[in-house]
Amino acid sequence: MKLYDYVLSGNCYKVRLLASLLGLQYETVPIDFYPGRQHKEEWFLELNPLGQLPIIKDNGIIVRDAQAILLYVANCYDADKKWWPSTDAKQLGQVAQWLAFADQITSTASAARLHDMLGYPVDVETARRDAHQIFTVLEDHLVERELEKGEWIVGSNPTIADIACFPYTALAGDGGIDTSIYPAMLRWHRRVMSLPGFIDMPGINSIQ
Repeated sequence: MKLYDYVLSGNCYKVRLLASLLGLQYETVPIDFYPGRQHKEEWFLELNPLGQLPIIKDNGIIVRDAQAILLYVANCYDADKKWWPSTDAKQLGQVAQWLAFADQITSTASAARLHDMLGYPVDVETARRDAHQIFTVLEDHLVERELEKGEWIVGSNPTIADIACFPYTALAGDGGIDTSIYPAMLRWHRRVMSLPGFIDMPGINSIQ
């Protein structure tokens, strides 16, 4: 498998993290996202016309979009079918809902981070406000799960729902978003970071 990767991208990190948790070997193709903007060059747009990372190539198959890649990798390489519980219709639907939720995290918390770190022209106050609304939903869900003795977003073990939602909630401070007001989310962060095979990235390796 070949991963087109940018080390500071939370979406690329999702793929690296799942691969590490699965013990999966892969080749990395570094992309100069900023300031080089390689993701907008013609050769890259032939791989993904949207000009977005990450992308993987695997056995002649090209998969774009972080959540889609998580689905693909879990289906192909998780022999125990724990990360994507495809044999359990209820959990499958719940995981899929949280994959969609992860896109909302990206459009808010990640947008604020791009503004603060790379100077992207984003309405940062709106992005931060909307991120807090999204984080409140996640916080309430995690509190409810803890009351049910559950440690993960869905089910009794971590799934790709956790992988999808983790990075940009953990990196939110880079975008000026205070996460100290979400104690259940921070406890969940620590559970994710304690998983065997966990790897960090810049901005996450400093989380307590």
